[in-house]
Amino acid sequence: MPVSDRTAAKAGAEGRNRTSAFTALLPGIGLCLAITVVALAAQAIEEHVFSHPYVEALVVAILLGIAVRTAWTPGPRFRTGIAFSAKQLLEVAVTLLGASLSLTAIVASGPALILGIVAVVAVGIGASYGICRLLGLPARMAILVACGNAICGNSAIAAVAPVIGAEAKDIAASIAFTAVLGVLMVLGLPLFVPLAGLTDHQYGVLAGLTVYAVPQVLAATVPVSLLSTQVGTLVKLVRVLMLGPVVVAFSLIAPRLARAEGGTAPAAGRLGFTKLVPWFILGFLALATLRSLGAVPDMATAPIARIAGLLTVVSMAALGLGVDVRVLARVGGRVTLAVTGSLAVLIGISLLLIRGLGIG
Repeated sequence: MPVSDRTAAKAGAEGRNRTSAFTALLPGIGLCLAITVVALAAQAIEEHVFSHPYVEALVVAILLGIAVRTAWTPGPRFRTGIAFSAKQLLEVAVTLLGASLSLTAIVASGPALILGIVAVVAVGIGASYGICRLLGLPARMAILVACGNAICGNSAIAAVAPVIGAEAKDIAASIAFTAVLGVLMVLGLPLFVPLAGLTDHQYGVLAGLTVYAVPQVLAATVPVSLLSTQVGTLVKLVRVLMLGPVVVAFSLIAPRLARAEGGTAPAAGRLGFTKLVPWFILGFLALATLRSLGAVPDMATAPIARIAGLLTVVSMAALGLGVDVRVLARVGGRVTLAVTGSLAVLIGISLLLIRGLGIG
């Protein structure tokens, strides 16, 4: 066979393989998208009835995924697309989140508060991890719960999970119980205004330091005052910005974690930077820097954020589809205690910061 014919045949075979690989993804992705549509519809109904969602679409998606998995186990033809949605699509979503973060407002808020927020996140992660381990949770789940509590709930869990190699059941358990407490926080946190004698400014800082998601910060502060909402949003922005450094830090200790839990240790030899820091974290940091320098226009941030949010919901549906609810039932009590204890510690640390800095 002439060389040109062999080259053409090889190219044709590669093309067919790519087409076959793409086709194999479609059933699983389609199933995840179907769950995503239902989850988004549920959030839209909440927004119409209550003006804001108490349970976000990504939480609904993972719960629906678990429900589907409980009633029916997807066959082999769905698994490739589900795995792709849970990993690759989630990594793209984490990268895109960087485009919505700017350093300008953070610098303007003053160094004392910024350092205080960094300290609360660091102490919160350490204390939460310790509580989880004392309750017998696996190291990876303890990390997920700690990061979810200390940074930004579901988004932090979703971002840290692929870096430390967390299993789907651990991710789902962490998100499910963190989501429940997130709703309770929105409903109960305003009680701290009269109980702790907090001013609107102080309450905004407390909400920004303790409530998980940005929409939940708004839901928890809007009933109090506009000042609380503005302060809470700013503090929350600084807290979310900690996600990048925290994920980078965990990417560095992930090989040690694998060895400690009997996993596969990294191969001996020199590791490149891209092996230590996943590509999507580099992308996250790059987009955050470009946004801070003004290279990402304001008109582009909202569409990018919507795309990232949609991909995250699709990924959460995929994670739910990979969870056996019986495993969740076995760890439920310990996870609930761990998340609750961690959240109590976080609130305590935040109140100490407010008093210590003399925030009025």
